[in-house]
Amino acid sequence: MVRGTMRQRRYRWSGALAIGALALTLAGGGVTTAHAYTEWGPNTQSDFRVWSPVYLNVKLPNRFLAYMEVNPRFGDDASSFDQLLLRPAIGYQLTEHLSLWQGYGWVGNYNQSGGPMFFQENRVFQQAIYTRKLASFNFMSRTRMEERWVQYAGGTALRFRQMLKLSYPLPMAPEWSLVGYDEIFINLNSVDTYDELGRGSKGPGAGIDQNRFFLGVNRKFNQYFNVDIGYQNQMLNSRKLAGNANLVNHILLIQFYFDL
Repeated sequence: MVRGTMRQRRYRWSGALAIGALALTLAGGGVTTAHAYTEWGPNTQSDFRVWSPVYLNVKLPNRFLAYMEVNPRFGDDASSFDQLLLRPAIGYQLTEHLSLWQGYGWVGNYNQSGGPMFFQENRVFQQAIYTRKLASFNFMSRTRMEERWVQYAGGTALRFRQMLKLSYPLPMAPEWSLVGYDEIFINLNSVDTYDELGRGSKGPGAGIDQNRFFLGVNRKFNQYFNVDIGYQNQMLNSRKLAGNANLVNHILLIQFYFDL
């Protein structure tokens, strides 16, 4: 019994040390690469960022579901507040594996360069989430459609998003899981934007908007609370510069999940 307890403690310490090493590596790498030209091309810049979203999922009577997200983001080597996302939604558990959702999102963009220092975005979205067990893995597919109204934009921007996610609980320490996902964003139309003086510029352009790839670990503390921590690579396209990827963000992502 004592030997088993010591083994569990050793696994917990190993997980904590691995997370700490990952965080230090990301932080150190971000300082040296922020706003530097990268191997992606002469018009590509990179930045180190920290995102720390909090998610709340609530099961309601009669198969209804509720969701709330508060997502603060820090950029410019994580030295300044960059974005805040507030995203509530209501859902319905259609089957054991499939749920359908309708939601709203507010996005505040702060300390922006090359344009207004602050601008906001309102959006509504519809999504379908499919989950199931695949052998020893937990699989999730999230398909989302967004209708976006960006401040200073001349119309409604439509964007499609598809995420595929896998998590693998470690047999020797089931409270820990390896987590990986990829999400692609595709703009379905082009919208020009205008500044306060009515001058036009290139806004969201039709085609691939961005891609996010995450690799990290999850720690489940109990049935109500768990945390992801890891590295997320975010590649963004822009019509303002030539090239396929104009900005590559290296993100330390810490996600807090509450399930009630």
